[in-house]
Amino acid sequence: MEGDQGDCGPSCACGAPARAQFVRIGRTDAAPAAAVNPARHAVEQVAVPAGEFTMGDSSGDRNPGDGEVPLHRVALRAFAIDATTVTNDDFARFVDDTGYRTEAETFGFSAVFHLAVQAPASDVMGSAAGTPWWLGVRGADWAHPGGSGSTLDGLGDHPVVHVSWNDAQAYCAWAGRRLPTEAEWEYAARGGLDGAKYPWGDEEVDAGGWRANIWQGEFPGVNTLDDGYLATAPAKTFDRNGYGLWQPVGNVWEWCADWFSPRTYTEAAAVDPRGPDRGGARVLRGGSYLCHISYCNRYRNSARSQNTPDSSMGNAGFRTVAA
Repeated sequence: MEGDQGDCGPSCACGAPARAQFVRIGRTDAAPAAAVNPARHAVEQVAVPAGEFTMGDSSGDRNPGDGEVPLHRVALRAFAIDATTVTNDDFARFVDDTGYRTEAETFGFSAVFHLAVQAPASDVMGSAAGTPWWLGVRGADWAHPGGSGSTLDGLGDHPVVHVSWNDAQAYCAWAGRRLPTEAEWEYAARGGLDGAKYPWGDEEVDAGGWRANIWQGEFPGVNTLDDGYLATAPAKTFDRNGYGLWQPVGNVWEWCADWFSPRTYTEAAAVDPRGPDRGGARVLRGGSYLCHISYCNRYRNSARSQNTPDSSMGNAGFRTVAA
C-alpha cells in the first residue's frame, strides 16, 4: 500500500479537530473521583512481561512533526492491560453507577465523521477548518455516537467513543485503573515483535485478508467496506497480537496518560518513561477506522497523535492498565 503519508496537522487524531476548533460553548472539569472499585472493571486482562524494546518508527513511515524518532531503547516493568478497549457496555456500567456526564454531554456537542451523522441538519454546527469531513454535531455523545438520531442498539461490544481524556480519567478513578503510558501502550501493541510495523508484523493490513479496521476506498467520500465496517467494529474483531491484545491499531484511537511533545523521544528516560511534565495536548495512539495510507498512515505501532484533553470525537476511546 503506497501513497502520500501527509501530516494531519496539530491537535488532531486522523483529522479529528480539537473541541475549540468548532466553538467554545462552556467549560467543565473532570468529575470528582468516585470510590475506587476494581471489581467494576470487567474487561479481560492480559499480562505483559517486563522487558526492553526499541521505541519509535523503524519502517520509515513516520509523519513529519509527530516525533516518532529518534529510535531509543526502553525498559518497562511487567503490567496488566485490557485485552480490548473499554466498550459501550463497560462505560454504561460506570455511568449507571455514578451518574457521570461526559464532556460531550456537558458541552452539548462532539465531532462526528460526515458519513456517520445521524441527526437533523439543525444539529450540525459545521466543520472545522481544514477537515470538512469532521462535523460538530449537537447531541452527539457516547450514547448517541452519530448524533441525536442514533443509539447504542447493537453496539454494546463496540468501543466507547466521544469520550475525552478527562472522561477516561474519571472512568479510571472509578474502576481503580489508570491510562497506559505511551511507552506501555507501544510495547503492548507490538506484542513481542520488536521493530515491527504492525502488531502482526510487517505485512500490510490487506495482505491475505483484513487485519484491522481502517478506511478502504477513496477518503473521505467512498468507503468500499472491504473490512466490513464504516465506523467502529466490535472490540474483539480480527486477531489478537502476541500478548493477547485485540485491535491495538485501527478501529479507534486510544488515549494515553502522557502529555504530547514532538521532542519527547529526545528527552525520554530509558526506564519506564512518563512523558513531559506539562503540555497542551494528550497523546493518542493506534489510529482508527478513518486512517488510510493516502491521508493518515497512523495505524502503526509507533504512530503518534494528539488532542486537547477536553476534546471528544467519534473515533477515539481508551483501554486501561492496572493501577
